Amino acid sequence: MNFDFPTFLVVASALTGGIWLLDSIFLAPKRRRLATDQGVDTDEVPTVRKEPLIVEYSRSFFPVIFAVLILRSFLVEPFRIPSGSMMPTLLVGDFILVNKFSYGIRLPVLNKKIIELGDPQRGDPVVFRYPKQPWVDYIKRVIAVPGDTIHYRNKVLYVNGKTMSQTPVGRYTGVGSGVRMTGAIMAVEDLDGTDHSVLINPLAPDLPMGCRVLSQGPITIPEGHYFVMGDNRDNSNDSRCWGLVPDENLVGKAFGIWMNWDSEIDAFPPIAWERIGKGIE
Repeated sequence: MNFDFPTFLVVASALTGGIWLLDSIFLAPKRRRLATDQGVDTDEVPTVRKEPLIVEYSRSFFPVIFAVLILRSFLVEPFRIPSGSMMPTLLVGDFILVNKFSYGIRLPVLNKKIIELGDPQRGDPVVFRYPKQPWVDYIKRVIAVPGDTIHYRNKVLYVNGKTMSQTPVGRYTGVGSGVRMTGAIMAVEDLDGTDHSVLINPLAPDLPMGCRVLSQGPITIPEGHYFVMGDNRDNSNDSRCWGLVPDENLVGKAFGIWMNWDSEIDAFPPIAWERIGKGIE
């Protein structure tokens, strides 16, 4: 079961903040009046004006919960990479940071955009809610934006009829959970001015089994949608299989790795220290 953390933060903030506010407006003044009517100096006898335990907890937790809600909803959100679909750029066990305001400010839970700030560009590594299961977050690279015509043939991308060049740099050597990709061809792809690394298996079909989006030839991306692919081209469940990402499903742009923890690494602790603090191209 997926835990809906944004909803939890909104509910927890509303509950703790509401209890604290109600106590400040109604209950706290009543306690002070009662103490005054009894002729008690509330400064000398604090037990007379002591808050109920639930109010004390709410007052303590609300600022923390609300700060996390604001930070996570509008600024930066952490994610963990569970699969190898973005290798070699991102590895299994990478913990990444995502800029939440790159593509506009959205309300938490409702995901409604309230402020326009920018749009995804070709080459952006983006986190989005998987269209077929919106409660699941995916990360892929934006390959085509609205108005683009996209095609993929013989492991090569074509955007608006232009070949996105690939420069082979050798065979890939995987580590930890990614060791199974050892031997794949590693190349640097120029995505219309944005260079990034990809892995290619020349023996695999261009479209994995069951993927039909590009089977009839090039497609043109409609307004408000994006075509995304994983950098591990032959091991990625992406737009070739299930279609386009609507703008309303966007979460943000990935920009950095703050931790890596892969239990398959032969080390203790199983951390790839060299990946910590690495930017995401």
